[in-house]
Amino acid sequence: MPDWLYLDHNATTQPCAEAVEEMLDGLQRLWANPSSTHASGQAARRALADARARTASLIGCQGAELVYTSGATEANHMAVVGGLELGRAQGRQRLVLSAVEHPGLLALAERLRGQGHAVDLIPVDHQGRLDLDAAKALIGPDVALVSVMGANNETGVLMPTEALAELAHAAGALLHVDATQLLGKSLQRFDRSGADLWSVSAHKLHGPKGIGALVVRKGLSWPALISGRQERQRRGGTENLPAALGFAAAAQRCLRTLAEDLAQLRALQLQLEAGLRAALPGLHLYGEQAERLPNTSCLRFGQLDAEQVLGKLERAGVLASSGAACSAGGTQPSHVLLAMGEPALLARAGIRLSLGRETREADVARAIAAVVQAIGPLLPEASPALAEAVPA
Repeated sequence: MPDWLYLDHNATTQPCAEAVEEMLDGLQRLWANPSSTHASGQAARRALADARARTASLIGCQGAELVYTSGATEANHMAVVGGLELGRAQGRQRLVLSAVEHPGLLALAERLRGQGHAVDLIPVDHQGRLDLDAAKALIGPDVALVSVMGANNETGVLMPTEALAELAHAAGALLHVDATQLLGKSLQRFDRSGADLWSVSAHKLHGPKGIGALVVRKGLSWPALISGRQERQRRGGTENLPAALGFAAAAQRCLRTLAEDLAQLRALQLQLEAGLRAALPGLHLYGEQAERLPNTSCLRFGQLDAEQVLGKLERAGVLASSGAACSAGGTQPSHVLLAMGEPALLARAGIRLSLGRETREADVARAIAAVVQAIGPLLPEASPALAEAVPA
């Protein structure tokens, strides 16, 4: 394998050794169906209950509130569709989202709009911060569900979920938080969030892909969108025990060092952004004045197209990503940057560098040097600083 410097941890993370070990044990020893009544099935059932409790301890919920899903995308769909189903009985059929939600959730919202549901989007300002005044105006007695990201996956900007919970509950609506980027990258917890529903995914915190959860607040009766007796009849289908064990192991590993990890990430983020800014005066940092995750930097290098920049970075050994979508017709602008007021040309230029638990100071120094060497020559305004930033 090439010696890649991986700076795309918001997309996915490498499974930790503890998660892999527990998953293998689940596959080899605990392969019985947790719903079976015989001894092997009951052993699997006990292991599943223990995994659920260990995962819940990181999230800040009770084991009974955690509904296993195939990932955050399914959990988001369950939250939105289920919330509208509950609202129907009260004559509530309006959905309120932020304008910077994940594309999968916005696609679902568009489909629901085509089915006759009213859908409104809360705008953000040029820093990516949610407009609470607009939210207050939109959240009324006909709203069934308010759904927002806890932290934006492109910019890392945090959303005011506690304030939104107050607005939603005052109007009689539910609040769903897509906490995919919060878990493992912040100290926020479900039990202190004020939210009714949380979506999470294991592969964002060094667990396996293919498993996540919808957290449903205790006392909230939730409709089953997939019928079956599993998960307290809230999501049918035989549970993926090996993945649940991997999720639990990753959660416990994260819980042991979370505060230390966050402090390290913040220091590295500051090192990365300061180093790049010193060498590349044309650099623009999105969400700079907003409260952000400690691992996420969304950058623009002049007007250079993201696809061009990513290609040069990969050839320099750095793996990163962009909110812009590549297609046969060219690069499509990031909907997040468009919502922040960027013109289409610049919304195609945003690059995301997302650090991880294993990132070290030497990695950041290497990233700065690689970016400056690969991108600097394309930015005329950066040339005076290149000699100092890059050793001969």
